[in-house]
Amino acid sequence: MTTDRLMAAAPPVPAATAGRRGGRIARITGTLGPSGTAAAAFLLLVLVIALAAPLVAPYDPDLQSLLDSYAPPSAAHLLGADGIGRDILSRLVFGSRTSLLGPALVVAVSLLVGIPLALLAAWYGGAVDAVVARVFDLVYALPGLLLAVLAVALFGPGLVPAVAALSIAYIPFLARIVRAAARQQRTSPYVDALAVQGFGIVRITVLHILRNIAPVVLGQAAIAFGYALLDLASLSYLGLAVQAPTSDWGVMVSDSDALMKGYWLPVIAPGVLIVLCVLSLTVLGARISGQRRQPYLRRKPRPRRTEGALA
Repeated sequence: MTTDRLMAAAPPVPAATAGRRGGRIARITGTLGPSGTAAAAFLLLVLVIALAAPLVAPYDPDLQSLLDSYAPPSAAHLLGADGIGRDILSRLVFGSRTSLLGPALVVAVSLLVGIPLALLAAWYGGAVDAVVARVFDLVYALPGLLLAVLAVALFGPGLVPAVAALSIAYIPFLARIVRAAARQQRTSPYVDALAVQGFGIVRITVLHILRNIAPVVLGQAAIAFGYALLDLASLSYLGLAVQAPTSDWGVMVSDSDALMKGYWLPVIAPGVLIVLCVLSLTVLGARISGQRRQPYLRRKPRPRRTEGALA
Protein backbone atom coordinates (compact mmCIF):
# COMPACT_ATOMS: atom_id res chain seq x y z
CA MET A 1 0.00 0.00 0.00
CA THR A 2 2.81 2.36 0.90
CA THR A 3 4.64 1.57 -2.35
CA ASP A 4 1.54 2.43 -4.39
CA ARG A 5 1.22 5.77 -2.66
CA LEU A 6 4.88 6.61 -3.31
CA MET A 7 4.56 5.68 -7.00
CA ALA A 8 1.42 7.80 -7.30
CA ALA A 9 3.10 10.75 -5.62
CA ALA A 10 6.28 10.57 -7.73
CA PRO A 11 6.28 13.03 -10.67
CA PRO A 12 6.41 11.51 -14.14
CA VAL A 13 9.79 11.64 -15.87
CA PRO A 14 8.55 13.33 -19.09
CA ALA A 15 7.09 16.22 -17.10
CA ALA A 16 10.39 16.76 -15.30
CA THR A 17 12.26 16.66 -18.58
CA ALA A 18 9.84 19.15 -20.10
CA GLY A 19 10.29 21.38 -17.08
CA ARG A 20 14.06 21.37 -17.49
CA ARG A 21 13.74 22.16 -21.19
CA GLY A 22 11.28 24.92 -20.43
CA GLY A 23 13.71 26.37 -17.91
CA ARG A 24 16.54 26.35 -20.46
CA ILE A 25 14.38 28.05 -23.07
CA ALA A 26 13.33 30.66 -20.51
CA ARG A 27 16.97 31.36 -19.64
CA ILE A 28 17.91 31.69 -23.32
CA THR A 29 15.03 34.04 -24.09
CA GLY A 30 15.80 36.06 -20.97
CA THR A 31 19.43 36.37 -22.03
CA LEU A 32 18.67 37.41 -25.60
CA GLY A 33 15.78 39.72 -24.75
CA PRO A 34 12.68 40.27 -26.90
CA SER A 35 14.58 41.58 -29.92
CA GLY A 36 17.23 38.87 -29.81
CA THR A 37 14.62 36.15 -29.34
CA ALA A 38 12.59 37.41 -32.31
CA ALA A 39 15.74 37.56 -34.47
CA ALA A 40 16.78 34.04 -33.45
CA ALA A 41 13.28 32.69 -34.14
CA PHE A 42 13.20 34.26 -37.59
CA LEU A 43 16.65 32.90 -38.49
CA LEU A 44 15.72 29.46 -37.22
CA LEU A 45 12.60 29.54 -39.39
CA VAL A 46 14.65 30.48 -42.47
CA LEU A 47 17.15 27.71 -41.70
CA VAL A 48 14.41 25.10 -41.33
CA ILE A 49 12.82 26.21 -44.60
CA ALA A 50 16.19 25.99 -46.37
CA LEU A 51 16.82 22.46 -45.07
CA ALA A 52 13.31 21.30 -45.96
CA ALA A 53 13.10 23.17 -49.28
CA PRO A 54 11.87 20.21 -51.38
CA LEU A 55 9.05 19.66 -48.88
CA VAL A 56 8.12 23.32 -48.45
CA ALA A 57 8.33 24.66 -52.02
CA PRO A 58 5.06 24.19 -53.93
CA TYR A 59 6.79 23.88 -57.34
CA ASP A 60 10.11 23.10 -58.92
CA PRO A 61 12.03 26.42 -58.84
CA ASP A 62 13.11 25.97 -62.49
CA LEU A 63 9.67 24.97 -63.81
CA GLN A 64 8.68 27.42 -66.55
CA SER A 65 5.21 28.27 -67.81
CA LEU A 66 4.95 31.10 -70.28
CA LEU A 67 1.20 31.19 -69.74
CA ASP A 68 1.90 32.33 -66.14
CA SER A 69 4.40 35.03 -67.10
CA TYR A 70 4.28 37.76 -64.42
CA ALA A 71 1.19 36.18 -62.91
CA PRO A 72 -0.08 38.13 -59.89
CA PRO A 73 -0.33 36.54 -56.43
CA SER A 74 -3.07 33.92 -56.33
CA ALA A 75 -3.95 30.58 -54.80
CA ALA A 76 -1.80 28.83 -57.41
CA HIS A 77 1.17 31.19 -56.95
CA LEU A 78 1.13 32.84 -53.52
CA LEU A 79 3.77 35.41 -54.52
CA GLY A 80 3.11 35.37 -58.23
CA ALA A 81 5.45 34.29 -61.02
CA ASP A 82 8.43 35.87 -62.78
CA GLY A 83 8.89 36.73 -66.45
CA ILE A 84 9.13 33.12 -67.65
CA GLY A 85 6.44 31.76 -65.33
CA ARG A 86 8.58 30.37 -62.51
CA ASP A 87 6.96 30.40 -59.08
CA ILE A 88 8.54 33.16 -56.97
CA LEU A 89 7.86 31.49 -53.63
CA SER A 90 9.54 28.27 -54.76
CA ARG A 91 12.58 30.19 -55.98
CA LEU A 92 12.78 32.05 -52.67
CA VAL A 93 12.65 28.79 -50.73
CA PHE A 94 15.35 27.07 -52.80
CA GLY A 95 17.32 30.31 -53.07
CA SER A 96 17.73 30.34 -49.30
CA ARG A 97 20.09 27.38 -49.64
CA THR A 98 22.73 29.10 -51.74
CA SER A 99 22.13 32.43 -50.01
CA LEU A 100 22.92 30.88 -46.60
CA LEU A 101 25.52 28.32 -47.67
CA GLY A 102 27.96 30.88 -49.05
CA PRO A 103 28.09 33.09 -45.93
CA ALA A 104 28.29 30.00 -43.72
CA LEU A 105 31.39 28.83 -45.59
CA VAL A 106 32.95 32.30 -45.40
CA VAL A 107 32.46 32.51 -41.63
CA ALA A 108 33.58 28.90 -41.04
CA VAL A 109 36.84 29.31 -43.00
CA SER A 110 37.53 32.68 -41.38
CA LEU A 111 37.10 31.21 -37.89
CA LEU A 112 39.14 28.09 -38.61
CA VAL A 113 42.07 30.18 -39.81
CA GLY A 114 41.69 33.31 -37.71
CA ILE A 115 41.07 31.86 -34.24
CA PRO A 116 44.32 29.82 -34.02
CA LEU A 117 46.35 32.81 -35.25
CA ALA A 118 44.61 35.14 -32.78
CA LEU A 119 45.15 32.79 -29.83
CA LEU A 120 48.78 32.27 -30.83
CA ALA A 121 49.41 36.00 -30.96
CA ALA A 122 47.64 36.64 -27.67
CA TRP A 123 49.51 33.90 -25.83
CA TYR A 124 53.08 34.64 -26.93
CA GLY A 125 52.82 38.40 -27.45
CA GLY A 126 55.94 40.30 -28.38
CA ALA A 127 57.28 39.72 -31.88
CA VAL A 128 54.73 37.01 -32.66
CA ASP A 129 51.86 39.31 -31.76
CA ALA A 130 53.36 42.17 -33.78
CA VAL A 131 53.82 40.04 -36.90
CA VAL A 132 50.32 38.56 -36.73
CA ALA A 133 48.81 42.00 -36.08
CA ARG A 134 50.58 43.49 -39.12
CA VAL A 135 49.38 40.64 -41.32
CA PHE A 136 45.82 41.22 -40.10
CA ASP A 137 46.12 44.94 -40.82
CA LEU A 138 47.43 44.26 -44.32
CA VAL A 139 44.59 41.89 -45.22
CA TYR A 140 42.04 44.13 -43.50
CA ALA A 141 43.07 47.01 -45.77
CA LEU A 142 41.94 45.03 -48.83
CA PRO A 143 38.22 45.53 -49.57
CA GLY A 144 36.43 42.20 -49.61
CA LEU A 145 34.39 42.95 -52.73
CA LEU A 146 37.48 44.11 -54.62
CA LEU A 147 39.32 40.93 -53.66
CA ALA A 148 36.32 38.87 -54.79
CA VAL A 149 36.19 40.68 -58.13
CA LEU A 150 39.92 39.95 -58.60
CA ALA A 151 39.36 36.26 -57.79
CA VAL A 152 36.49 36.07 -60.27
CA ALA A 153 38.65 37.74 -62.93
CA LEU A 154 41.37 35.12 -62.39
CA PHE A 155 39.28 31.96 -61.94
CA GLY A 156 35.98 32.85 -63.57
CA PRO A 157 32.57 33.67 -62.09
CA GLY A 158 31.05 31.31 -59.56
CA LEU A 159 30.29 30.83 -55.91
CA VAL A 160 33.57 29.08 -55.04
CA PRO A 161 35.97 31.90 -56.09
CA ALA A 162 33.76 34.50 -54.40
CA VAL A 163 33.58 32.50 -51.16
CA ALA A 164 37.35 31.88 -51.16
CA ALA A 165 38.13 35.57 -51.65
CA LEU A 166 35.67 36.75 -49.00
CA SER A 167 36.97 34.12 -46.57
CA ILE A 168 40.43 35.64 -46.81
CA ALA A 169 39.04 39.14 -46.43
CA TYR A 170 36.98 38.20 -43.36
CA ILE A 171 39.82 36.53 -41.45
CA PRO A 172 41.11 39.77 -39.85
CA PHE A 173 37.56 41.00 -39.26
CA LEU A 174 36.99 38.15 -36.81
CA ALA A 175 40.56 37.43 -35.71
CA ARG A 176 41.33 40.96 -34.52
CA ILE A 177 38.40 40.88 -32.11
CA VAL A 178 39.34 37.40 -30.87
CA ARG A 179 42.94 38.53 -30.39
CA ALA A 180 41.91 41.55 -28.33
CA ALA A 181 39.59 39.49 -26.11
CA ALA A 182 42.18 36.71 -25.72
CA ARG A 183 44.90 39.20 -24.72
CA GLN A 184 42.66 40.48 -21.97
CA GLN A 185 42.08 36.93 -20.72
CA ARG A 186 45.80 36.14 -21.00
CA THR A 187 46.60 38.50 -18.13
CA SER A 188 43.93 37.04 -15.84
CA PRO A 189 45.05 35.29 -12.64
CA TYR A 190 43.33 32.03 -13.53
CA VAL A 191 45.59 31.61 -16.58
CA ASP A 192 48.71 31.86 -14.37
CA ALA A 193 47.14 29.41 -11.93
CA LEU A 194 46.50 26.89 -14.71
CA ALA A 195 50.06 27.30 -16.03
CA VAL A 196 51.50 26.70 -12.54
CA GLN A 197 49.45 23.50 -12.29
CA GLY A 198 51.19 22.23 -15.41
CA PHE A 199 48.43 22.60 -18.02
CA GLY A 200 49.66 22.93 -21.60
CA ILE A 201 49.21 25.93 -23.88
CA VAL A 202 46.67 24.22 -26.12
CA ARG A 203 44.54 23.12 -23.18
CA ILE A 204 44.56 26.56 -21.56
CA THR A 205 43.83 28.50 -24.74
CA VAL A 206 41.18 26.18 -26.15
CA LEU A 207 39.40 24.85 -23.05
CA HIS A 208 39.58 28.01 -20.95
CA ILE A 209 40.45 31.23 -22.80
CA LEU A 210 38.45 30.43 -25.94
CA ARG A 211 35.57 29.12 -23.86
CA ASN A 212 35.45 32.31 -21.80
CA ILE A 213 35.42 34.57 -24.86
CA ALA A 214 32.89 32.39 -26.70
CA PRO A 215 30.07 35.00 -26.50
CA VAL A 216 32.28 37.56 -28.24
CA VAL A 217 33.31 35.06 -30.92
CA LEU A 218 29.76 33.86 -31.57
CA GLY A 219 28.36 37.38 -31.63
CA GLN A 220 30.93 38.65 -34.11
CA ALA A 221 30.49 35.52 -36.22
CA ALA A 222 26.76 36.24 -36.48
CA ILE A 223 27.44 39.84 -37.53
CA ALA A 224 30.04 38.68 -40.05
CA PHE A 225 27.51 36.19 -41.42
CA GLY A 226 25.17 39.06 -42.20
CA TYR A 227 27.90 41.08 -43.91
CA ALA A 228 28.97 38.05 -45.96
CA LEU A 229 25.37 37.40 -46.98
CA LEU A 230 25.09 40.97 -48.21
CA ASP A 231 28.44 40.83 -50.05
CA LEU A 232 27.63 37.55 -51.80
CA ALA A 233 24.18 38.82 -52.76
CA SER A 234 25.84 41.90 -54.26
CA LEU A 235 28.27 39.73 -56.24
CA SER A 236 25.42 37.53 -57.46
CA TYR A 237 23.52 40.66 -58.45
CA LEU A 238 26.51 41.66 -60.59
CA GLY A 239 26.71 38.18 -62.10
CA LEU A 240 30.04 37.32 -60.43
CA ALA A 241 28.98 34.70 -57.86
CA VAL A 242 25.90 32.49 -58.22
CA GLN A 243 24.91 32.30 -61.87
CA ALA A 244 21.41 32.39 -63.32
CA PRO A 245 19.16 30.45 -63.61
CA THR A 246 20.17 29.03 -60.21
CA SER A 247 17.76 30.06 -57.47
CA ASP A 248 19.48 32.67 -55.33
CA TRP A 249 18.27 35.83 -53.66
CA GLY A 250 20.99 37.98 -55.22
CA VAL A 251 20.26 36.60 -58.68
CA MET A 252 16.54 37.26 -58.22
CA VAL A 253 17.18 40.90 -57.24
CA SER A 254 19.04 41.41 -60.54
CA ASP A 255 15.84 40.84 -62.54
CA SER A 256 15.70 44.36 -63.96
CA ASP A 257 13.26 43.39 -66.72
CA ALA A 258 10.52 42.92 -64.14
CA LEU A 259 10.97 46.44 -62.78
CA MET A 260 11.06 47.95 -66.26
CA LYS A 261 7.71 46.29 -66.99
CA GLY A 262 6.20 47.42 -63.69
CA TYR A 263 6.34 44.08 -61.84
CA TRP A 264 8.13 44.78 -58.58
CA LEU A 265 7.36 41.62 -56.54
CA PRO A 266 10.00 39.34 -58.21
CA VAL A 267 12.67 41.85 -57.12
CA ILE A 268 11.30 43.24 -53.87
CA ALA A 269 10.56 39.86 -52.26
CA PRO A 270 14.18 38.57 -52.24
CA GLY A 271 15.43 42.03 -51.30
CA VAL A 272 13.17 42.10 -48.25
CA LEU A 273 14.43 38.66 -47.20
CA ILE A 274 18.04 39.78 -47.47
CA VAL A 275 17.37 42.88 -45.36
CA LEU A 276 15.47 40.89 -42.72
CA CYS A 277 18.21 38.25 -42.45
CA VAL A 278 21.01 40.82 -42.18
CA LEU A 279 19.04 42.83 -39.61
CA SER A 280 18.26 39.70 -37.56
CA LEU A 281 21.89 38.55 -37.63
CA THR A 282 23.09 41.99 -36.53
CA VAL A 283 20.63 42.16 -33.64
CA LEU A 284 21.37 38.60 -32.54
CA GLY A 285 25.11 39.14 -32.75
CA ALA A 286 24.91 42.32 -30.70
CA ARG A 287 22.83 40.59 -28.03
CA ILE A 288 25.23 37.64 -27.81
CA SER A 289 28.36 39.82 -27.76
CA GLY A 290 26.92 41.91 -24.94
CA GLN A 291 26.77 38.97 -22.55
CA ARG A 292 29.33 38.68 -19.80
CA ARG A 293 30.61 35.30 -18.71
CA GLN A 294 32.51 34.36 -15.59
CA PRO A 295 35.89 32.68 -16.10
CA TYR A 296 35.45 28.97 -16.56
CA LEU A 297 37.41 26.77 -14.17
CA ARG A 298 36.86 23.15 -13.41
CA ARG A 299 36.04 22.76 -9.77
CA LYS A 300 36.14 19.64 -7.67
CA PRO A 301 32.71 18.32 -6.72
CA ARG A 302 31.56 19.29 -3.30
CA PRO A 303 31.23 16.42 -0.80
CA ARG A 304 27.65 15.50 -0.09
CA ARG A 305 26.31 15.86 3.38
CA THR A 306 25.17 12.70 5.07
CA GLU A 307 22.92 12.16 8.00
CA GLY A 308 25.87 11.03 10.11
CA ALA A 309 27.77 14.23 9.37
CA LEU A 310 24.77 16.33 10.28
CA ALA A 311 24.38 14.42 13.53
